[in-house]
Amino acid sequence: MSITCFIEYRLDPFKLDLFAQYAQNWGQIIPACGGELLGYFLPHEGSNDRAFGLISFTSLASYEAYRGRLKQHSAAQQNFAFAREQQFILQEWRSFLTVVPTTFNKAAQVAL
Repeated sequence: MSITCFIEYRLDPFKLDLFAQYAQNWGQIIPACGGELLGYFLPHEGSNDRAFGLISFTSLASYEAYRGRLKQHSAAQQNFAFAREQQFILQEWRSFLTVVPTTFNKAAQVAL
């Protein structure tokens, strides 16, 4: 059974470009540390201060091992420092989810 870490961020809406750089940095770091990065998502319409990140793992144990590797990874340490220094993340929440298998990644079906 895999789990997905769903991260919700409340951001400074005037610093979205900094968050985008932060997310791009994770695009290299997360897979290198053992996480399956599903993606980061910035506001488009509606709320201008919410962003999301989704990372999957085979288990909570693999997530814990990933967290250990992340703490030792120099680029991860630099990215955490970047966020701290620039203060674009105002709050962060994490939830751990499992998918309902028959609903995952269903393609659109347009009837003609």
